[in-house]
Amino acid sequence: MLPRHMETSMVNEPPPRPSFRVRALMAAFMVATTWPAQANDSAAELSIGGLQFVHTNDVAMESEDLRIALDKVSVRYQFANITNKPVTLTVAFPLPDIDLSEADNIALPSNDPVNFVDFETKVDGSPAPLTIDQRAMIGDKDVSAQLRQFKLPLLPIGSREIRVADLPATTRTRLVDDGLLMPAGMSDNGRQQYAPGWVTRTSAVRQQVFPPARTVVVEHQYRPSVGSSADTILRASLRRSSALGLEVARYRKEYCVTDAFLAELDKRAGDGQANSAKLQERRISYVLKTGANWAGPIRSFKLTIDAGGSDRLVSFCQGRLKASPAGRTPEYTASDFKPDTDLKILMVGQF
Repeated sequence: MLPRHMETSMVNEPPPRPSFRVRALMAAFMVATTWPAQANDSAAELSIGGLQFVHTNDVAMESEDLRIALDKVSVRYQFANITNKPVTLTVAFPLPDIDLSEADNIALPSNDPVNFVDFETKVDGSPAPLTIDQRAMIGDKDVSAQLRQFKLPLLPIGSREIRVADLPATTRTRLVDDGLLMPAGMSDNGRQQYAPGWVTRTSAVRQQVFPPARTVVVEHQYRPSVGSSADTILRASLRRSSALGLEVARYRKEYCVTDAFLAELDKRAGDGQANSAKLQERRISYVLKTGANWAGPIRSFKLTIDAGGSDRLVSFCQGRLKASPAGRTPEYTASDFKPDTDLKILMVGQF
């Protein structure tokens, strides 16, 4: 998770505050129950997807095999050039924008300030590194050069975290004047705190040649940003609370939560106020709609969701996807598939 508040003193720093959505949800939890919500009880997930290309009518996606697990997302594509000449396309893997002013509770899987999802890709079995481009933006203004001038990281995580106390007063004043640092209240010991005021935008790009009359296999994997909560809002004692009504309705819509899912959850959790079954949530968002940029639909699509255990409940909106015969790991398939929505996956169980 990213630090939001950076104090001008390095001593007695208070814990970071959660983002607005998480603060609102925690407040509702505390109204509805005596469950002791803390700042580290929830972390928000980032929406990440697969490779992106400009729209093309020259290359078709023969198949996509997508596997989503809590520790790794892997995708295997087969592409076919349907023309009689080589086609060169720009391939991009856009990482989600990180708004540092609200990034205190975002789940980042890696402390690498550039490749913060540990992205890897192969083409026909051989590693194919991408050129990573990272910028710091305030609105439409690129402020990367200003940060580099002061030798500050564009994404201040891990060992690259910014310690405002270490900055000369003139530098701090300049950063505040330029909108790169924003006053963010006072600490318990009366020190001024600051939050970064920029958005970090990262993408990995390369040129890929698709020879005529040949299939090209592209594989990539990365560590997903997994949202988490130490309880689940869908437990009976919580979801029946009027204070949580809107949030429960959002869950039911975004994750297509069924009555059968809730019935199984109630069987495990009961209707007591306390979370005696120690159930938790995990959430993964996957950008799927970019698969519609090809010549025609995806001819063969398979999705595998690995929740890490058959005892964990999984819910998502499967649309046209058809579930394969029940097994240890759920699989969903479709032919001539054209994604029109993204995936939002909810897992509930003991983690």
